[in-house]
Amino acid sequence: MINAPKIYKIRVTFAVDQDLDHKQVVVALRNRVLRSGLPFEPAKVNPSWPRLAYGPALGHGQRSVGEIADLYFSAPVSAEQVQAQLVPSASDGLRILRVQRVPYALPSVSHLAEVVKYRAQGDFASYAPAVGAETFFRGKHLYVTMQAPNGMTMQQDLKPFVLSVAQPQPDQLELWLQKSADKMAKPEEVVAAWLQVSVPTETVFALPGIEFIREALYWRDSSGELHAI
Repeated sequence: MINAPKIYKIRVTFAVDQDLDHKQVVVALRNRVLRSGLPFEPAKVNPSWPRLAYGPALGHGQRSVGEIADLYFSAPVSAEQVQAQLVPSASDGLRILRVQRVPYALPSVSHLAEVVKYRAQGDFASYAPAVGAETFFRGKHLYVTMQAPNGMTMQQDLKPFVLSVAQPQPDQLELWLQKSADKMAKPEEVVAAWLQVSVPTETVFALPGIEFIREALYWRDSSGELHAI
């Protein structure tokens, strides 16, 4: 009988305080583990890299106060040890908020994350939306116009991706977006549907004057109830 080597999982919650894309966030995490001297479990794609699992990709220009990654180690390590040794070199844009040991058998964050909460803030009134946000997002369909470089357009219904939207302040939205057919909608495109702004299909899209901050990831149990990861 061959005993497989035991693998240990550490879940890290962190903030992204700079304008980093998904690849830059992953590289920053990888480099922290490499510098730490901790006994990391090698990644399958490259054994010189540490194995990690990450939630839905953070969009271009977004910040976050609730990113989560699972790090894997080949020997027992404590949460306190990992937190102490995952130090940045200069400023890599990441700020560690919480470190905890979780059972290896627990699904990774990449499989758990079903709902993402965002906060959007800015001068929505300058876009002169036809109706209020909460009225719009209660609609049966939530169409956004997608525009190709040749000028052709198509309508995409984002309703399956939108779980809930609230507008607690005139300059602030809270969006809960969910997976549909194993895909996620971008919050910029969801808000663009409300503001009647066309989304180009071949370039990075942003809404001038509006900031998007990812706040939390959730998993959904068999009864449909949400739980923060």
